[in-house]
Amino acid sequence: MTLAAATRSETAKQFTTSMWWVLAIILVAYVAFTAGALGFAFGGAATGAVSGMTGPEFPSQGLAGLLYSTATGVGYVFPLLIGTLIVTSEFRHQTLTPTFLAVPRRGSVLWAKLAVGVLLGALYGTLGIVASVGPAAGLLAGFGLDTELTSPDTWAMLARMLLAYVLWVFIGIGVGALVRNQVGAIVGVLVFTQFVEPIVRTAAGFIDGLSGVVQYLPGAASDALVGASVFSLAMPAASDPVQWWVGGVMLLAYAVVLLVLGYLTTWRRDVS
Repeated sequence: MTLAAATRSETAKQFTTSMWWVLAIILVAYVAFTAGALGFAFGGAATGAVSGMTGPEFPSQGLAGLLYSTATGVGYVFPLLIGTLIVTSEFRHQTLTPTFLAVPRRGSVLWAKLAVGVLLGALYGTLGIVASVGPAAGLLAGFGLDTELTSPDTWAMLARMLLAYVLWVFIGIGVGALVRNQVGAIVGVLVFTQFVEPIVRTAAGFIDGLSGVVQYLPGAASDALVGASVFSLAMPAASDPVQWWVGGVMLLAYAVVLLVLGYLTTWRRDVS
């Protein structure tokens, strides 16, 4: 079977299950709610419309990008999860054996999954961006603030957000290839993204020298790639922040390392 045929097979395999659209619905609801809630709070505080929340930490300039980045700031866990499920579902339901029989070159199967990952990353990224920009822009306009939708910088940031989603799917595929157990992989993803990294990044505000290290964590690299993050309000900025392309390279490096390790270890083992 050729790589093109393997890619078509993987595409059909992923889109004939319900998991992709279930996660997509949760992604849209979660991001839209978060962007709307933050848009109301920050927009009201920046204009003084919400009493008791005014302050320099809520500037009107750059607020749009901060709110739009909610799609990646809080939503990146969803492309990471779908990427993990692309692989671990095969191990759990034992469909990887017939897949390898149909495509003896296992590397081609992994490349096919990465091709599907590009499609899913672009799809999830588009949904996440619409879910964050829609309510955020509406609330900003309602408060009389600039939505910045006519700015080329805003559209460049949205494009980088799409790229971030694709890279997060790649990282998820790498995690799934490295950790065969679906429950273990999902729990590990959730623990790291929702607890470990946020706690470490928050602790950097109280430990000297730690902020220069945490900027190389996956979530921080994603924020650097996008160029904005709601977590920047609560987490300290590094004295020498990395540029957006460096953040992209770091995120890609995480994906490559996980994929290579997964291929050299778990992916080449016998399956039954």
